[in-house]
Amino acid sequence: MSDINALSNAMSGIYRGMDGLRKNASEIASATQLESGATAQSLTRPIIEMKENQQLVQASARAVKIIDETIGSLFDEKV
Repeated sequence: MSDINALSNAMSGIYRGMDGLRKNASEIASATQLESGATAQSLTRPIIEMKENQQLVQASARAVKIIDETIGSLFDEKV
């Protein structure tokens, strides 16, 4: 049962990260379109958050892979 909870948490991390990435991309696009000379200040926060969200997606994907391998090896042992 804990594998299912772990998988659910990992998938949730992927969804949160992807949602954050979409939000960050929108903020960056809006800043550059609205301000012809978008300052580094206006772009700093969304760019940093974009990197954080990228890392969240990558870490969650690694967790999904590990859970998949663990469940696969359990099935292999029982068969």
